[in-house]
This record gives sequence, C-alpha cells and structure tokens, in this order.
Amino acid sequence: MSPVSDSSNRVIPGPQEPEEKTYHPSDGLFTNAHVPDFDAYLALYKKSTEEPEEFWADVAQEFYWKKPPSGQMLQFNFDVNKGNIYIKFMEGAKTNICYNVLDRNVHVRNLGEKVAYYWEGNSPNHHQTITYNQLLRNVCRCANALKLLGVKKGDRVAIYLPMIPELVYTMLACARIGAVHSIVFAGFSSESLCERIMDAQCNILVTADGVYRGDKLINLKKIASEALERCKESMASCVQKCVVVKHHAFRTNSDASNKLQTPWDESCDIWWADLMDGVSDECEPEWMDSEDPLFILYTSGSTGKPKGVVHTVTGYMLYTSLTFKYVFDYHHDDVYWCTADIGWITGHSYITYGPLANGGTSVLFEGVPVYPHVGRLWEIIEKYGVSKFYTAPTAIRLLMKYGREPLQQYDLSSLRVLGTVGEPINPEAWLWYYDVVGQQRCPVIDTFWQTETGGHVLTPLPASTPLKPGSATCPFFGVQPAVLNEHGEELEGEAEGYLVFQKPWPGIMRGVYGNQERFESTYFRKFPGFYVTGDGCRRDKDGYYWITGRIDDMLNVSDVCSGHLLSTAEVEAALTEHPSVAEAAVVSRPHAVKGECLYCFVTLKDHKEFNRTLMEELKRKVREKIGPIATPDFIQNAPGLPKTRSGKIMRRVLRQIARNEKDLGDLSTLADPKVVEVLFSQRWEAAA
Repeated sequence: MSPVSDSSNRVIPGPQEPEEKTYHPSDGLFTNAHVPDFDAYLALYKKSTEEPEEFWADVAQEFYWKKPPSGQMLQFNFDVNKGNIYIKFMEGAKTNICYNVLDRNVHVRNLGEKVAYYWEGNSPNHHQTITYNQLLRNVCRCANALKLLGVKKGDRVAIYLPMIPELVYTMLACARIGAVHSIVFAGFSSESLCERIMDAQCNILVTADGVYRGDKLINLKKIASEALERCKESMASCVQKCVVVKHHAFRTNSDASNKLQTPWDESCDIWWADLMDGVSDECEPEWMDSEDPLFILYTSGSTGKPKGVVHTVTGYMLYTSLTFKYVFDYHHDDVYWCTADIGWITGHSYITYGPLANGGTSVLFEGVPVYPHVGRLWEIIEKYGVSKFYTAPTAIRLLMKYGREPLQQYDLSSLRVLGTVGEPINPEAWLWYYDVVGQQRCPVIDTFWQTETGGHVLTPLPASTPLKPGSATCPFFGVQPAVLNEHGEELEGEAEGYLVFQKPWPGIMRGVYGNQERFESTYFRKFPGFYVTGDGCRRDKDGYYWITGRIDDMLNVSDVCSGHLLSTAEVEAALTEHPSVAEAAVVSRPHAVKGECLYCFVTLKDHKEFNRTLMEELKRKVREKIGPIATPDFIQNAPGLPKTRSGKIMRRVLRQIARNEKDLGDLSTLADPKVVEVLFSQRWEAAA
C-alpha cells in the first residue's frame, strides 16, 4: 500500500478533518531542497520500494569501497515459519565507516578545515571548535592507543562518558580498527553499567573522572569502579583496562576538583592523557565486511533484562547518511544541533554517524536546557547560527513553561528546520514550537524510529510533506509499514492497530547480541512475516501515521534531551528488592513535561508500614539499580492488585487508576473487583 493513496494510486496530502489544520512548507524551503515537493517524494519512494537494488546502489556510489558491492543488494527472511530471521545488505563488500565519515571528507571532499563540531560545555565558559582535520588526528591517536592496549577487530569496548569530544573520538576509533563499541548512557547506575559490560564481554572501559550536569556533580569514575567491582564479584570480569578522561579536574579549578574523590586501581586504571602521550596521529583503517558488527546498544526489554541491539557497518552507514540528508534537508552551509545524548541511538545516528557522513557541522552539547539560565538553548542557537535543530518534546514542554520572554532575548532567525524525537509530540507543544521558536516559517519534523530501526522510518520531509501536528506522517524511503489487527490481518485505509514493517531497510538491526532466540521472539514471532515495532498506530484517511503508544509493558520516559524506553519489569524488579515489598506493578501516567512518567503500585509484606520514608527508600532503590531517569514520580500503596482468576495483573485497570479514570469498562474477569475501589480510595497517598 502507498503511504497515502487515492483510487489512482497516487500519494496525496488530501483534505483534513475540520478540526485538523494542515501546515504547508514555506516557499523559501523549495529553492534548494533535496526533495522539493510531494511529487518528488512519491517518485523516490516508489523507486525505493519497487527498485530497491538500483535505489541503494545509487546511494552507495557516494562512499568509498575497498571492495565494491556486487551481487544481490538485500537478502532477508522475516518469517519465523520459514527458518531463522536474517537481514544481509551488500554482503561481500568491504569498507570502513570511520574512513568514510572522516578520511573521505578530509582527503576527497577537501573539508579538512571545515568545523565538524562546536563543543559547548555544561558551563558557557567551556567551548571548543573541532575541524575535520583535528577530528581525524584525534581519532587516529585514540585508535592507536586502543591497539596498544591489545584491542583488535571484533573486541567490544564499553564507553561510559559524558557529552565531550573524547566520546566521539573513542567511538570512531573503535570503528576505525574494527572494534565494536558499546556506549552506556552516563546517567545509568553502576549495576546497569555492569550488566551491559558483562553481557557484551567488553575488555576495555573508557570513562571520565566526573562531570557536572547543570549544577550537579556526578562522580563517574566512582560509578565505573563500582560497576567493575560488581563484574568481579559475579566472576564475569573481562575488563582489562579502564581508561579515564580527566574531564572534571581539567574543566574546574583546583578547589572544585578537590570535591571529587577519584577511586584508582593501579592494576587496571590509566589516565587518557598518559595513554595518548606520544601516540601517532595516523592509523590505517581496518577494512570491514558489510555485515561485520559496528556497535551494540542496549535497550530495555519487556522481561527486564536489556537487549543488546546489534547494528552492522554498511547498511547503518548508508541509512543514517541518507536519512540525515533528506529528513533535515541538510546542506553544507548548515549548522545542525541535536540535543540528545550519544548514549542513546539518536546520538549515534544523528550526532555522530549521519552528520559526519554528510560532512556536516554540528553542535555537541554537554549541558542541560535550563542551566545556567532558561535561555541556554536559544543562546547557543544564536551563538553558532544553528539552522537545523533537533530536540525532544520533553524539552519543548519544559521551556514552554517559561513563555516567550527568554526567546525574545536572542536572534533565532538562522533556524530553518525544527525536529522532534523520543516520543510523539502533542499538538500543543508542536504549535508552540512552530509558532514561537520557528516563528511560523520552520517546518516541525516529527520523527518516529527506534534503537532497532537505526534511523528514521516515519517522518515528514521539510519541503515536501504537508504537516499535521502530532502525526509522523509518511514512511521514509525503502520503509513499508502496515497496520495489523490482533489476529495479524492487514488493515487497509483508515485503521488502528499494531504498527509493523513488511520488509527490511539497510539500517535495521541485525540481531540481539548473543541471543538469536530473543531477537526472533521479540520482533518476529507475534506476526510471522513482519517486523513488530511494539507500538500501536492509527492511519488516517489521508494515509498519515499517528503513533498511539507502546502496546507491550514498556514506558517511554523522557528527560530534557530525548526519550528513553524502560521496561515495567525492570522497574518492578528494583522495587521488589526492597525487603518491605512483596509485589509491585508499574504503569505509565501522562506528565505535563515528560510526556509519560512512572506510577508504581507496591504491595507490602505483612506488618510493614507505607510512609514517606519508605517511598524515598524505594525511589532511591530504583535510582541506584537503573539510574535517575527511572525514578518513579508516584508510588501508591496497594493492599492488593487487580488480577484475573488466572493471576495475571490487569495493567489496563492500573493505568486507569493512575489517571483517575473511573469508567473502567468490563471487570468481569477480575478475581476480586473490590480491589479497584480500594486503590481508587488510596490514590491520594501516591503524591510525588
């Protein structure tokens, strides 16, 4: 089915419901746009789905190949009934993604003196400009240093760093020598870091002494040392060296640095500066097969144990490059800024690989939107002349609270395209972003995608797609969505159901690290023949897609930079570790800023008291086990939980209780309906 269709099979924007308003691209966007109108989108989309071999071969011509692609471009099986699930793209070709995003820009495209990154620290006093020449030299030095530590092709390297240049140097150095990087968000706890190190069997950890996030000092090395100690205790220690960037001590005065006690193990730990001292800034790349792994990135699973999503070299390179170019309509005089953290897939794809593959200039931001003042984002946009801006609905809703006045102090006339990521954006935030930030001249590009998809899969294009606030609109090139009902039947026209994809695109995940069974059961077993996103969606009469939220036991919890997927099982496991808790159930609840927050029901053991002290202990337990992003907003005492006669918790009912929605529908399957009345009567105790 076409993304939007009429009887002539032509994709059209179409009329809208009376209460819906469609926003059309401004005239100024058409002049040099890569996809100048909807007809151009249609033609490219048709070619990408009907002639995918030729479409992707054209894209591949822009890159360097040590061994050129030949033979079949894309091979796959999405049907578990026909054997193992697999995706192979340009199998047999050889290249190196680091060479393509750095050496190719420096030596072939003559972009050596172009700025790759404007690094903006947590404090406005800390900033740095990094050209492509400087980036290449630093990456090569880091690559050679890793080789001195014994890192070789196929080894896994864990990276636990804040948003500093060394994070980019390390991930690209891994890619250069064929090592597999596993970046862990520097807001995760020691237990979460340990779990990811052990699962990937990483032999090197790269971290920093500490970092300020806003006015809060975080002792990263202490957390990293605790994680490595946990690894040893579990008899699964594989880390041979821990490389430590002296970031906090370098960026603060001596009095401030004394606040941070850096634990040190002489047998394992080594300072970054000492390791890099005297190392050559030239390093021959390792030529990789197309389907060699590039990185592992962990995302929460419905069982509570994070899944190591594996992405491979060539498909990911081509897809992130193309999506970045078209979705942001990127041109070489643009300054682009994505506010996400590289610890998440958004940062991998749209801070590092996608922008660099296009020779882009990006802002790399360490701080938070409201420090040291609420106009920090607008100040940075003015400072660097940002033209393409990509942030989370959470950040937009946060800044909406402060009104227009902070924006009016800064010149935002450089902005051309506004993007959102992490969760569906609500229409109110969309309109504020469009009217106030973009001054009604910048399209709002609401992108839907996942860690697993590698890049955007449903998204408008700036000059060609009429916009509906809250809709992710149409599929990107090569992406073929479908809507299924509970029985796996494909629904045509206007419909609501499960969002699935019929065929792979180059950037889709290749598996769950070390666990083919989990890969297949999570994404392909429910509806054989389709990739199952885990999200519900609605397709309107014009063919536009609207994401309606998770359909499994997952929560999309956002901070001020991006959305983070958490499993209810993961949070419940942390709560039930407390000696007073017998059982826990976690659901989502709407939040004015974050979009969704965690609402927790806890059933206590006999003779245990529910009070403020216990609530704080439970919140601390979750923070320590998972990280601050998972801290519950609400915890409610639950003498009993609504369960079916077979013992299954009815989460639908809990979600309605959390939202104080009393029209509960059919409760005939509940073993004890009176539990619901009790939970409603005790909602007042759940105040954050």
